[in-house]
Amino acid sequence: MGNVERCDKTLPINEMIYHVRRSAELRARWNVDLAGIAREFGLSSAEYEALRDKDVRRLNEMGVHQYYIPQILRLFFGAGANSNASAALECYKRAYPEETARALAAQAALAQRSAAR
Repeated sequence: MGNVERCDKTLPINEMIYHVRRSAELRARWNVDLAGIAREFGLSSAEYEALRDKDVRRLNEMGVHQYYIPQILRLFFGAGANSNASAALECYKRAYPEETARALAAQAALAQRSAAR
């Protein structure tokens, strides 16, 4: 998954998210004019498409700061009702299916051990 060393500090989407998180006006436009905001900050079509598609893996691979990816998902889905069935978590599950399967298997094994006690 992500790490700080893979962050591309010159990537327009990183600057955009920095400003969106601090601007009530930009946050209000997020779900109604994402394409316009993306144009204003000079996002490439690849950046915009990964953002629009909420594609966690592509965002990570192109160099979006790992801290910003959950922030992006909160902008789309909000921060309430976070659970193992949240829309934000589903984005990560789609992006990292192998890691998800391993984590779920480990969780089931732990639950099984706890139940056996």
